[in-house]
Amino acid sequence: MTPKPELLVAEYGHHLFRSTAFQDEFFRWGAGIVDDLWSTNFTRMSRIRVPLPPLEVQRSLAARLDDVAAMIAKLDELTDVLRARAVDTAALFRLSGNDTGRGEDAQSPLAGIPEHWERTKFGYDFTESTERNGDNPPGPLLSISEYRGVELNMRAEGQQASLDVSSYRVVRPGQLAANMMWLNHGGLGVSSLTGYTSPDYKAFWISPRFHPRYVHHLFRSPRYVDYFGTIGTGVRPNAQRVTKIALDMMPVPLPPMDEQISIADHLDEVTGDIDHMLAKVARLRDLLVERSSAFLLDIVTNKKEIL
Repeated sequence: MTPKPELLVAEYGHHLFRSTAFQDEFFRWGAGIVDDLWSTNFTRMSRIRVPLPPLEVQRSLAARLDDVAAMIAKLDELTDVLRARAVDTAALFRLSGNDTGRGEDAQSPLAGIPEHWERTKFGYDFTESTERNGDNPPGPLLSISEYRGVELNMRAEGQQASLDVSSYRVVRPGQLAANMMWLNHGGLGVSSLTGYTSPDYKAFWISPRFHPRYVHHLFRSPRYVDYFGTIGTGVRPNAQRVTKIALDMMPVPLPPMDEQISIADHLDEVTGDIDHMLAKVARLRDLLVERSSAFLLDIVTNKKEIL
């Protein structure tokens, strides 16, 4: 869509259409039930009212919001650094106390694993759950965050037209839930909740040979996130679908159970500290987004003037 320059300054439109107020309006006109599968077609979108202040006001507002966007970008960079430190896969392997690795290809997820660890394939130890909601959803709507894993979906309210959720995927505690379009961004995790999520996601029962928290940290580690990008199919980084066949063939390191528990306990502690820092960064980011959106709304509704 190309803005008409006599009506809309492109930089102003950028901030307007990314604002919380517009997201909520876009969400309200949609016809889906989960954020990443929202369906707001152009016909419905074209009915959304767009505030158009004078062009000079649009330019001034865009310049102010560009400064805020730069601060938000810095926070996003900090978030990426913290997440990369959260699970260092090489350190995860060193926790075994044996650094002697096997002769694996450097690009393999098994590169550098200790000699005494076993190796397996995903399809041998992870079984897809086919459970669906039916007439009685067992819990609330869940989402899969690249930062936190499986969590409650807080945007389930406000849709204009709800879909039938009987076919939606049930997720149980201890299952590995995965957004197959977002694995290369960390879109998976072991759930501690009972609920349901998109029918396009998958849930897997984990073999008793694996400790669930070890699995959670392992598959969300940078090494596996990068690996998901190599086995995904798609033309854009944010549209890399990993097929069930490719996932089943994925090699997985299998340490002794006592080492899995030690690794999981250690990484729970480490990631707990980092999660606390990530939460602070996220709150500050949310505050900046909220304040900038409120400022934009106040300007376009004539509650404030740009000084």
